[in-house]
Amino acid sequence: MTANTKTATAARNPNYSDVQVATMIERYTSEPTRATVDAIAHEFNKNSRSIIAKLVREGVYQAAPRVTKTGAPVVRKATIIADINANLGLADNALASLEKTSKVDLEALLLAVQSKVA
Repeated sequence: MTANTKTATAARNPNYSDVQVATMIERYTSEPTRATVDAIAHEFNKNSRSIIAKLVREGVYQAAPRVTKTGAPVVRKATIIADINANLGLADNALASLEKTSKVDLEALLLAVQSKVA
């Protein structure tokens, strides 16, 4: 019996040429939007996820900020609780059990605390 080992490495065939990568980076950095990504994907006959992955590897991709359905930025409960603690002059984890409270109630509490402190 012989062991089945691979000693030769397979030659890699890159998905993008250096010229394509340079073009991609130049176009995206001048206008970093999803529409630009889609246009590049159409031009290079690739899917958008492939273009985004390449831009991430090149260190130029900027992810769109997460927003709620109303368009407001996403704020974590832990951040709201930290703000409440700061307004009350408490330690960072003093009100850690508030994590179980709904986000709406936490936001209302933060507003009430801020209005009383001010």
